[in-house]
Amino acid sequence: MEKIAVDLHIHSCLSPCGDEEMTPNNIVNMAIIKELDYIAVTDHNSAKNLPAVFEVVESLDEGICFLPGIEVTTKEEAHVLAYFKTVEQALELDAILYKRLPNILNKPELFGPQLILNSEDQVVGQVDKLLISATDIGISELCGLVNEIGGIIVPAHIDRKSYSIIASLGFVPPDLAIKTLEVSKQSDIEKVKKSYRFFRDYQFIHSSDAHQLMDIAEREYFLELADLQRETLLIWLGKEQTSC
Repeated sequence: MEKIAVDLHIHSCLSPCGDEEMTPNNIVNMAIIKELDYIAVTDHNSAKNLPAVFEVVESLDEGICFLPGIEVTTKEEAHVLAYFKTVEQALELDAILYKRLPNILNKPELFGPQLILNSEDQVVGQVDKLLISATDIGISELCGLVNEIGGIIVPAHIDRKSYSIIASLGFVPPDLAIKTLEVSKQSDIEKVKKSYRFFRDYQFIHSSDAHQLMDIAEREYFLELADLQRETLLIWLGKEQTSC
């Protein structure tokens, strides 16, 4: 088994709350400087910067690995991370999410721009709908959609008092085939585990939820994996998550 340094919740400048310096090259190179082994870029309700991040990772011989992801806002206003083996799978969910977002246009001067970049960090477009809106997809439906596409879900920052599955529902629905929960960077996993009895049924990960380069995790959060293959990481995160 290998000890793998991870940060599986990073936003690019596609997220309106993400700093404009959160470009594909800057994210990947900062992760390399911080000696991370695995990163996931998880923008709000969109995967449109994942192709560029993937190209940057593939062009470098630095040993860093990339897991495609999206941070979905469900209709319950819970943030849920969806992870996939391929960028194409993430883009498949992206197309569904865009249709299921309300027709509320982004106001860049208020919320920030939603920039789509290429692998050279050049702006090639913007998303018009406000990506921090809640979709009309419930948690159970999202779990089914993601599983059908071939991915797994991990409820995000479950220790927060807003935009988490616990804040929204008060519990993790037992009928969801979820094995992993994410806690915020500043939280102690052991203390979080003790806060609810049902948490003992889950495993936990720490992530940075970085919106600025400086917030990307140091080499501080580790998983023990047999190898660096995406499928290995997805199996660890999802375990037996095959249906919801």
